[in-house]
Amino acid sequence: MEMKKYHKTDFYFWKITLCLAFASFFVFASLYVVQPLLPVFVREFDISVSEATLTLSGNIIGLIIGLIVLGFFSDRIGRVPFIKYSLIGTVIPFLLIPMLDSFYAIVLLRCIQGFALAGLPAASLAYLNEEVDRSSVGIATALYIASNAFGGMVGRVLAGYLAEDYAWQTIFYIFAGIGVLIIVAVLVFLPKSRFFEASHLPFRKDIEGMAFHLKDPSMLLIFGVGIILQLSFTSIWTYLPFHLEGEPFFLSAKAISYTFFAYGFGVIGAPLAGWLAGSLGLNTVRIAGIIILSAGVMMTIFLSLPWIVIGLCVICLGFFTAHSLTATFVTEQATHHKGSASSLYLVSYYIGVTFGSTAVGPIWNMAGWNAIVWTAGILPVGYLLFVRLVQKGIVKSSAGSNE
Repeated sequence: MEMKKYHKTDFYFWKITLCLAFASFFVFASLYVVQPLLPVFVREFDISVSEATLTLSGNIIGLIIGLIVLGFFSDRIGRVPFIKYSLIGTVIPFLLIPMLDSFYAIVLLRCIQGFALAGLPAASLAYLNEEVDRSSVGIATALYIASNAFGGMVGRVLAGYLAEDYAWQTIFYIFAGIGVLIIVAVLVFLPKSRFFEASHLPFRKDIEGMAFHLKDPSMLLIFGVGIILQLSFTSIWTYLPFHLEGEPFFLSAKAISYTFFAYGFGVIGAPLAGWLAGSLGLNTVRIAGIIILSAGVMMTIFLSLPWIVIGLCVICLGFFTAHSLTATFVTEQATHHKGSASSLYLVSYYIGVTFGSTAVGPIWNMAGWNAIVWTAGILPVGYLLFVRLVQKGIVKSSAGSNE
């Protein structure tokens, strides 16, 4: 009897979907858990703000390397092992880091943790597409991506909320406990691959696929959008706790943690963007998302907490609208090696996190919150105009060569 892929009416479909949703939730909560703890690290280790942000950017550097390396290996070894090992490799550093006294040893372990957690995003979408029926894979993918955003939100909120009453070491142990529960569930319930076919192509072919896009100016411009979007988004959220704990707000870590609920607008923004793109056009809604992101950023410049909170909600709505549709736009624009194009966009997206956390540190040190806001507000719209000018130049040059 021929095996059929799992349909949304099948019990195994929901086992796969929920296992990946919980795994995704934990991995992305782990990624961003340090963001509200940055002021704590500054005080605890007597370091600068820029140094404290290395706990985030170091994790992202490991993630970027892991996405490239583990993505190649998952095509050859299988999807499920990387999903399971990713969760285990994410939990172990949470148990070890609280035992360390050296801040830079913590950064190193966060980097290793980032490499480990990359196994989940490197394998999950391919696993879903292989095991789930085409008519149902959209539902599973949407739930998986929504769990990314939800995990990022809860990781920030929970860590910030607990920081008021508990040591950061205790918070890491709590996250390790959550991770162990999810690991047990995934080890028990995640079904084995049935349709995985190992790739026998040499790694050289994978590299050639990536090189193909890196030589295409139009694709490079799109990858640049990923960097700029995330740079703008991350810089606001990274330096927000430092801004709100100072004058005139003097908010506690617990109070600041509530601002991360604005991230929930991202959970709404991605599916809403997909629905609007169907009637208004993908590129129109994508550009609108970029403009909304910049508008939201500029709203946070006012020394008014309600204005800042509204601005954060607008930022999340615009960012996730622009990001989700840009990711779709990448696969539409790529004529060959679509998987490599998606991987490169994901890499550029996380490069933006590194820039938005540590690279803009000197801007904060020299000029404070207003400079962060102006930088994060102008860059998305400025890059959008830059892309338009470059695209016009490419069109003119190609028209001239055809005359």
